[in-house]
Amino acid sequence: MVMHAIIPYAVGGGLDFYYYPNGISGTAVATKELSELPGQGSSNKAFQCYEFAMFTRHKLNLDEAKDSDTSFGRAHSNINSILNILAPYSASATLNKYETCEFPHDMDTVGGKCFIFDAYGLSEDASRRQFGVMVAIEIHRPEMMYAREHGGASLLSLLKQHGHYPYADFDRAPVA
Repeated sequence: MVMHAIIPYAVGGGLDFYYYPNGISGTAVATKELSELPGQGSSNKAFQCYEFAMFTRHKLNLDEAKDSDTSFGRAHSNINSILNILAPYSASATLNKYETCEFPHDMDTVGGKCFIFDAYGLSEDASRRQFGVMVAIEIHRPEMMYAREHGGASLLSLLKQHGHYPYADFDRAPVA
């Protein structure tokens, strides 16, 4: 399923979102506008070009996507805000797996939020791939501090151990 933006991303509008409800429990929301041609667009050490995905534990319900009174609506609004800021940023910044980022506190809707990135589905011994998917996971401030001290790989390991990987849902206790 897809939800198209009224104004296309290529001319300064929002991203189209593609929904994947049949993989892991919940819903994956992915972009498909960052890498229109092979080797062009957002890139990093793992991928020559990539798209973003974020995951929520909530089941896909496009009727609730714009209803902030529903769990899926709140998750969708958060993902929408985050990806529409990360996408253009990734065109000029290199975002690698295990790295973290945080938005300045004065930004509307996303101010003060922290994230960790992972090359979704890429094995540790794999060389740089032509195309892939980067997952952005929202993390708590203590988790951000833990990643800075112990490394992003260590934080991702903790998120996996506690069953929170690859979900961006923020209604959970910190793992660090």
